Amino acid sequence: MDSRAGRLHEVDLLRICAAVSVMAYHYLFSAYAGGLGGLHFPHVDLVARYGYLGVDLFFTISGFVVLLSAWNRSPRSFVVSRAVRLYPAYWVAVTLTTLVSVGFSQGRFPVSLPQYLANLTMFNSLPNIENVDVVYWTLWAELRFYAMILVLTWIGITARRVTVFCWAWLAATFVFQAGLLPHATDLVLNTQFAHYFIAGMALCLIHRYGPTPQTLALVAISLGNAVYRGTGFADRVGIRYHTEIHRPVVVAIIVAIFAIMLAVALKLTHRLGRPWFAVLGALTYPLYLVHAHIGFIIFERLGDQVNHALLVAATMLLMVGVAAVLHYGVERPLAPRLKRLLDRVLPGRHASGVRQETSPRR
Repeated sequence: MDSRAGRLHEVDLLRICAAVSVMAYHYLFSAYAGGLGGLHFPHVDLVARYGYLGVDLFFTISGFVVLLSAWNRSPRSFVVSRAVRLYPAYWVAVTLTTLVSVGFSQGRFPVSLPQYLANLTMFNSLPNIENVDVVYWTLWAELRFYAMILVLTWIGITARRVTVFCWAWLAATFVFQAGLLPHATDLVLNTQFAHYFIAGMALCLIHRYGPTPQTLALVAISLGNAVYRGTGFADRVGIRYHTEIHRPVVVAIIVAIFAIMLAVALKLTHRLGRPWFAVLGALTYPLYLVHAHIGFIIFERLGDQVNHALLVAATMLLMVGVAAVLHYGVERPLAPRLKRLLDRVLPGRHASGVRQETSPRR
């Protein structure tokens, strides 16, 4: 950990790995398996098909660093910080994806004006309006987690309150999974991925205060539920793409995610961090937002004209370039302006506090 900047550079490296794995999953496996492109990589896709688990890593990182960033913040300060981090690049990504989809997808990815406008809010899943890009579903999971953290900022974040909150959330997920709660409660509980966020929060406590029996138990139980839900999710992925997702591989990856994040929380990995990781780490959010449908359209339009391996490599580089433009041309100049606007519009006063901006921000 860089004690001066307060940034966990090894977490930036993990974000890079997660983003690349998700992009590889889409480009090398799901595009072909889902009938969205003709580029088939029969050997590489045996590995790339597990890249969707990069999202699970993203969620665990979010649980860790978003709680870390919220410590000592007021509710207003937390809302402003999340809006500034999420929306500028997202608005441009949604617009760019819409224009490319309408103009070049030949009807494969239709986008209506109401759909586009609803997506700009990032709350389009609430009225069940389809995402402009398939990857945006994770943002809805993130927003529901942010609502949980917002509640904590209202209560006042302390180690004891976070611990109680994690136990209560974890217990509620088990009650839901036992079929004892109405389906509507999952809107709040987010049970498919709650265990990653809860584990991340417990790991944040370990990072700040050291391990305790309670925080280690939270991580262990969350791991158990992650394996349970993760294997079920893997079965559904296999059914969707008419292929096999091997459960032992999924379990091994989930266990590795928890083990690596525990090492980060215990400060065993700080020597691996390099400041330049932050440069690439900053691109992971815009890269995640723009790569999927635009990439699929490129494959469909150029797949019969360009060597497939070359086309995928060039598209990946193009998407990294687009992400860099979004970060340096949109996020960095617009974020402070949006912050000043929200500071004027939202009531209340800022609370001073720790600013640990290393969120994966998918």
